[in-house]
Amino acid sequence: MASIQQLVGRRLLVESRGFDECMKELGVGMALRKMGAMAKLDCVITSDGKHLTIKTESTLKTMQFSCNLGEKFEEATADGRKTQTVCNFLNGASVHHQKWHGKESTITRRVENGKLMVECIMNNFNCTRVYEKVE
Repeated sequence: MASIQQLVGRRLLVESRGFDECMKELGVGMALRKMGAMAKLDCVITSDGKHLTIKTESTLKTMQFSCNLGEKFEEATADGRKTQTVCNFLNGASVHHQKWHGKESTITRRVENGKLMVECIMNNFNCTRVYEKVE
């Protein structure tokens, strides 16, 4: 049976698809989108089974949020949005649902073939980022 512990660890971004289009849809300016696309990202996930912390580190910015699974919280996103967010662990994946100003997005994190797959779906846009585990 899958558990949230399979997501735990430090991973390095190795592939990104659709990132620029999603950032455009969010209203992020070109300069910040270009910097974000070039940034070398590490994703660090920790959890005790109920409490989840996701930290994204780069040379540009470090962002972190912590939450209790299933409980709504206010999240300050890297692009400056304030969202009402809830994270759950469903079907072997962390599902992170954000709502703000009548808009919504869902970020799903799952391990496939040893890689952390992070997929963001917003409106008709889809961004996938792939991370490899750092030993």
